[in-house]
Amino acid sequence: MYTKEHEWISIEKDKIAVIGITDYAQKQLGDIVFVELPEIGKDCSLGDEIAVVESVKAASEVYSGVSGKVIAVNESIINKPQIINNDPENEGWFVKIEINNLEDMNKLMSLSEYQSFSSSLE
Repeated sequence: MYTKEHEWISIEKDKIAVIGITDYAQKQLGDIVFVELPEIGKDCSLGDEIAVVESVKAASEVYSGVSGKVIAVNESIINKPQIINNDPENEGWFVKIEINNLEDMNKLMSLSEYQSFSSSLE
């Protein structure tokens, strides 16, 4: 699932959302040099800022595609932010959030919807 702000959301067992930025987003940002992640335990709502990414081009916020509580952060991308450029939709995940409201998923785009959306931006 995807957002219009270029985040991807993958659902694991037990209502756990894994969130990161899309390949499109990392290409637009260029080489990522710094990542700021939230604290574990932080409550967030759909659309809240959950991270900041800085690249050689710009700084950009990362938003939550779901409401819930942060239960894990990817420490690897703090020490090696280039992981996001190399594998944004797998090893480059940002946070895991325990979802409070599964209806948030209805507001997300499918892969085909996101591909149409992102190609319309080029």
